[in-house]
Amino acid sequence: MPSETLWEIAKAEVEKKGINGSEGDGVEFGEKSVFFIGSKNAGKTTIILRCLDRDEPPKSTLALEYTYGRRAKGHNTPKDIAHFWELGGGISLLDLISIPITSDTLRMFSLVLVLDLSKPNDLWPTMENLLQATKSHVDKVIMKLGKMNSKAVSEMRQKIWNNMQKDHPQDREIIDPFPVPLVIIGSKYDIFQDFESEKRKVICKTLRFVAHYYGASLMFTSKSEALLLKIRGVINQLAFGIDKSKSICVDQNKPLFITAGLDSFSQIGSPPIPENDIGKLHAHSPMELWKKVYEKLFPPKSINTLKDIKDPARDPQYAESEVDEMRIQKDQELEQYKRNSSKSWKQIELDS
Repeated sequence: MPSETLWEIAKAEVEKKGINGSEGDGVEFGEKSVFFIGSKNAGKTTIILRCLDRDEPPKSTLALEYTYGRRAKGHNTPKDIAHFWELGGGISLLDLISIPITSDTLRMFSLVLVLDLSKPNDLWPTMENLLQATKSHVDKVIMKLGKMNSKAVSEMRQKIWNNMQKDHPQDREIIDPFPVPLVIIGSKYDIFQDFESEKRKVICKTLRFVAHYYGASLMFTSKSEALLLKIRGVINQLAFGIDKSKSICVDQNKPLFITAGLDSFSQIGSPPIPENDIGKLHAHSPMELWKKVYEKLFPPKSINTLKDIKDPARDPQYAESEVDEMRIQKDQELEQYKRNSSKSWKQIELDS
């Protein structure tokens, strides 16, 4: 029997690696994209720079920013490339979410939601708006991809479900996994840890429920080097296929660290509200119930307040006198044009 050619050996090795990756050992190959969204000034840029070993001060993200990193898994092997996207502006620039998420990138795409724990009243609306907008676009891309490659879509869905523990089959009736791998990071833990015990309990339990519901990982971080290193490991797993961490911490008195699939609804417990009060809350789903309980303690601010400055060109931190003067002049010209146009149309109506 003839011996295998070098090409056949290489092909078999690649197929073997592909099979291993699909079994959930966390080792994957290829070019990946990681998209950071979340609260304004929550530390998204800092996390990205830390993951890429870049020692430079973080700058405010204007709108949508892109960078990339390379990493080799071993000697004499091609370097893997990871694409990092970051959406600035909190929930004010949702229209830009569609740019990094395409049918070409979706199969190797991950989402990182960074929430500012120091602003609990903003937390739910920020999380809800960003996840809904992202999921809506991802679903559209999946539908488009499914028409071209239905097998790829099936593999994506199966991969997400493979992360869910089989020890809690009842959870699967409630869980609605996010269509792409999702990591939720609570930042500014150093401020959060000084909150009252009851407030910390509500925030921790709520985020644990949301993360488990979406099949997501959940972890808290701050400027602490030890916590940043743990976050870096999680992001490197998304970006470069490095092995997943199996550690877990669900103690509300410590920074949470829960890898996707390791939590359960029985461990999380019921919403932190007296049983007599739960019956008074009208909710159509478990997620809506948790939202109502959370917002009872942390009433959300107006969406308009959260959106703040819709147009980055009007943001004072990017002020440039000459450019701004020209902008004012052009705005005045535009208003004059609108008034003139309005007069012209009225004259036409009168003449007719």
